[in-house]
Amino acid sequence: MTELAKRRCVPCEGGVKPLDAARIAAFGKQLDARWTVLDGGKMLKADFEFENYYQTTAFVNAVAWIAHREDHHPDIAFGYRTATVAYWTHAVGGLSDNDFICAAKVDALLK
Repeated sequence: MTELAKRRCVPCEGGVKPLDAARIAAFGKQLDARWTVLDGGKMLKADFEFENYYQTTAFVNAVAWIAHREDHHPDIAFGYRTATVAYWTHAVGGLSDNDFICAAKVDALLK
């Protein structure tokens, strides 16, 4: 488990600037290569593939558990063998530490 995955999310109610490009790049190096930064640094997204629907739904439920525990909720879309997870922090209008913390926790599910 990475140091990032060991951290906990901090409630964010706005009034904080989104992460800058240097911080996004530094955090990105700590994540699996499947994660990509989109929308000019405003969203973090990854696609996942599984053997079957059971594995896919187990993964989605585990991501939902992380979201509940960290109180930081991604958009999740899934089908029979695929899932897409996207994080961003609405309150800051871009990416925050919380997005990368949760992405690292998702990575830890698959190790």
